[in-house]
Amino acid sequence: MTRATNLGALVLVCILATGTWAQGTKQENKSANSTAPSAPAAPPSVPVDPNTYVIGAEDALHVSVWKEAELTASVPVRPDGMISLPLLNDVQAAGLTPMQLAASITDKLKKYVSDPHVTVVVTAMNSRRVYMLGEVLHTGPMALTPNMTILQALAQAGFSQFANTKGIYILRVENGKQVKLPFNYKQVIKGQSMDQNIVLKPGDTVVVP
Repeated sequence: MTRATNLGALVLVCILATGTWAQGTKQENKSANSTAPSAPAAPPSVPVDPNTYVIGAEDALHVSVWKEAELTASVPVRPDGMISLPLLNDVQAAGLTPMQLAASITDKLKKYVSDPHVTVVVTAMNSRRVYMLGEVLHTGPMALTPNMTILQALAQAGFSQFANTKGIYILRVENGKQVKLPFNYKQVIKGQSMDQNIVLKPGDTVVVP
C-alpha cells in the first residue's frame, strides 16, 4: 500500500514539473516574440525642393490656398503640362518649379480673392522615371529620386542569375540623338572606374544584358 502511494506521488510530481516547464517555455517564447524587432518601416518619400524641382507631365500636385478650402485641390499634371483649378480652369504647370507655379496661381487668383496665399506641393514625382531592362529582377519604370546614380538604381532593381554585370549600359538621348554609356558593375563595386557611376536623368534606360 505504501509502495503504491509513493509511486502515485512520484507520478504526480512528474506531471506538475512537466506542466511548470511547458508554461515557462510558453512565457519565454511570448517574451522573445514581444522583444523581436518589427519589420522596418517603409522609407519616407524624398522631399522635393520647391525652388529647384521642375514640374513635369504626370506629376501629382497639391495646391493649397490659405483660408480658401473650396480653391484647394489635389490635381495631376496632364500630358499637355496643364492642371485644372477652380475659378482658373487650365493653368500651365509643367516647366515651372513649385514656387514659380504658386506665384503664377497667386497672380491669377487676385482677380477673385483678396491677398491670396498659395502653396504648391509635389506629392508624386511621376515625370521623373528611368527604365530598367534585361536581366534584372524588377523590369520597367522606376521612380527617379534626386541624384540617383546607376549603382543605386541597380541595387533597387536587383540582378537575375544570368546578368552580365560587366556589359551593362545606359541609353540616353542627348541633343536629339541616342548615346550608349557603358557601366562595368564589377569594376565600380571594387572602387575602380568610378566615373562610370553617373547620375541618371529622366528618361534614361538601363540595360543589363
